[in-house]
Parts: sequence; structure tokens; C-alpha cells
Amino acid sequence: MQKKSSLGDDYALSRVPSSGRQSLWNITIVRVGSLATISQFILGASLGYGMNFWQAFWATMFGSVILEVISFLLGYAGAKEGMSTSLLSRWTGFGRYGSSIIGAVIAISCIGWFGVQNAVFAQGIVQSTNGAISLPVAAAITGLGVTVLVIFGFKILSVTASIAVPAFLLAVAVGIYDVLNKSSITELMASAPAGKPLTMGVAATMVAGGFIIGAVITPDFSRFAKNGKDVFWMTMIGTIVGELGINMIAVLMALAAKTSDVASIMMQTSGWLGALVVVFSTVKINNLNLYSSSLGFTNIFDTILNVKLNRGLVTLAIGIIGTLLSVMGILGRFTDFLVFLGVLVPPIAGIIVVDYFVLRTHKKELDASRMKGTLPETEENVNWVTMISWAAGFAVGYFVKMGIPSINSLAASAAVYLAGMLIVQAVRKNPAEEKIAS
Repeated sequence: MQKKSSLGDDYALSRVPSSGRQSLWNITIVRVGSLATISQFILGASLGYGMNFWQAFWATMFGSVILEVISFLLGYAGAKEGMSTSLLSRWTGFGRYGSSIIGAVIAISCIGWFGVQNAVFAQGIVQSTNGAISLPVAAAITGLGVTVLVIFGFKILSVTASIAVPAFLLAVAVGIYDVLNKSSITELMASAPAGKPLTMGVAATMVAGGFIIGAVITPDFSRFAKNGKDVFWMTMIGTIVGELGINMIAVLMALAAKTSDVASIMMQTSGWLGALVVVFSTVKINNLNLYSSSLGFTNIFDTILNVKLNRGLVTLAIGIIGTLLSVMGILGRFTDFLVFLGVLVPPIAGIIVVDYFVLRTHKKELDASRMKGTLPETEENVNWVTMISWAAGFAVGYFVKMGIPSINSLAASAAVYLAGMLIVQAVRKNPAEEKIAS
């Protein structure tokens, strides 16, 4: 039997028990909230500024299919085991210390996203007050305000999303209605982009990279799902509404406004009220950024130092760091940030999926401990085949220019890991009991 999670802890280092599972609505609204965001709007506007409608559509479609497959597979594993991504990775190829590296990558990436989103939030407040509130002050207020919300865990995330998601979608609906009233949709779909052209490979990588962190951390939230069916609908509805829907609306608006500046687009379409609603919607996604980052850091301290920190206190610390990043201008590196994540993170998903669904190296331990509601008693320290596979996947994604880098990196890491583990198992007398561990 598991003890009830204390305030701010939220089962960070344990399985989520059946009593802690949430309804389909609660997990889906959080998922939609993670996609229907200002960053997704920025991404769609960037595509519409550098591509025509149909080019942007196919880039979005291809990237969305990839994200949906990754999200569902990882989300299913997270729901079945009741574990977050960084915790689950201990028994899906990465081992104790390997999972700490994942925790670090996820935590640092999510802090970066927090900085990006908080900068947009703060800039919106500065504009709406005509500069009466300075950017540093606005960033401090918004960043720390979100941090306080996240300390209280998943239930607060769901409540926040239930308010912010409808408001965001309403503002976007008003904006696209205004655009279609002033312009013919057929003309917009046939119009040329106003900015520097984007190639299909770069655009698809931006789409996949834009939510690849979200796909990899799906278990952080799907662990609260009651079953695999709920995970499917959670990820599917999120992809349709937040990825395809928001992206293509933003593309049309960017083509109409002839700019990729989100604030300008919303001011031209929904007015200052719409712009303010969209900017304030960053609260819901920054909730998720901080939440996953706190889980990652909690896992790091547990695996490396054997120190079990309270997730709420970790949230407070990284919220302050993320707020400082937003003041330092991380928004200006947005596109480069997406492309880098697009090749660094996908290998994690490829390795976990192969290990959990194909090799099933720790199936017995996971099954036995799941029945008791505990974590497996044994874990390897680090799997060097995994580390080599991750490095190989990143190298392929970064240096190979053919195809889509994010997919190249995922496929390469999965293939190298599968081949490497099969070779290792073949040369061992009893591969079911012997692990590749340090």
C-alpha cells in the first residue's frame, strides 16, 4: 500500500495508485492545454510567414502524426506503470544513473520553455499597461505567480487548464473570424508567404521539435489516466485541437497579417482583449513546464545523491531560475531552441519504446511490483548500450541533412539500441537475468 502523497509531492518518486487516478476530462484538458498555447501559435505563425498554406499543412500533418505515435506509446506505458518519464526510464533501458540524465535534459528543457512562455506573458503585460510595468517586474510577477500554482500539483493544473483553454480557443476563434471576414480563405490558401522561405525538412522538424518534449513527458501526466483508452483519447484530441487546429489557424492569420509577430497578429484580429487572453493562457503551459521540470530534478537528486526532495520546494527553486531566463531574452533564440531539441530528445523516446514494448527487459520486475503498488526492488546503474544509442541518434539527427532530423535521430537510436541489445543478449548464456550494467 502506498502512502497518500504529501502537499507538493504528487507521487514524484512512486507509482500513482488507483485512488490518485483522474477522469478523462481532467487529463485531456491538461493535454489540450499543453498544445493550445502561445508557443504553438508562434510556431504556426512562423510557418505561415515562411511557407504557403499547403506547405505548412503537410509539414504540420507529418510532424503531428509522429508526435501522436510517440505520445500514445509513451503515455500508455506511463499510465500502465503509474510513473513519470524520468522514473519509468530506470526500468526501460536507461538505468538509475541514465534516468538522471533524462531528468536533467527534461528539466533543463522545460525550464527553457518556461522562460520562453514567461517572456511572452510579461511582454503582454508591458504592452497592455503601455509600459507602466517594466519587463523585469512583469516577468517576476508572472513567473513567481505560476510557480506558486504548480506547487499544489496535478489537480491545480487541471483547474487552471479548464479556465485558460476555453478562453484561449475563444480568442483564436474571434481572430480567425475577423480574418475570414476581411479576406477570402481561398486567396489566403493560395497566397505566398511574406518572409524568408522555409524548407519542408526544417518546417517539419520545427513542428516535431516544437512538442517533442511534450511527447516525451507524456507519462508525467498520463500516469494519472485510468486506462489505455483514456490515454488514446487524451493524445488524439490534444493533437487534433492543439497541433493541427491551432497551427493552421495561425498559418492563415500570419498569411493575412504578413507577419510572424504574434502580438501584432492578435492585435490586428482579436484586438487588445484577444491578445491579452492569449498571453495569459501561457499560465497553463508554464504550469506543465514547471511540473515536469520539478519531476526531473526530483529524480536527479534521488538517483545521484539518494536524497528525496519535496517536489514543491524544487518547483519554487526552478521557478525562480526560469523567471530569470525570461528576463535574459531566451525568446530571441526560439527557433534555434526548437531545432536543437528536435534532435536531442527524440532518441529518449525511441529507446524507451523499444525497451518497453519490444525487448521488455524488466517486464517481470515491473509486473510483480505493479501488483503490490511499489517500485521494482532492483535496477541497473547504467546501460552503456543505451548511452551509445542516444549519442548515435543525436549524431545522425544533427549531422545527416537528408530527411527530417528529429525522425532520423529517433529511428537511429531505436535501431542501434535494438541491434545492440540483441547482440549482447546473444553472447550471454542467460540474457533474461544478466543486465548490461556498470
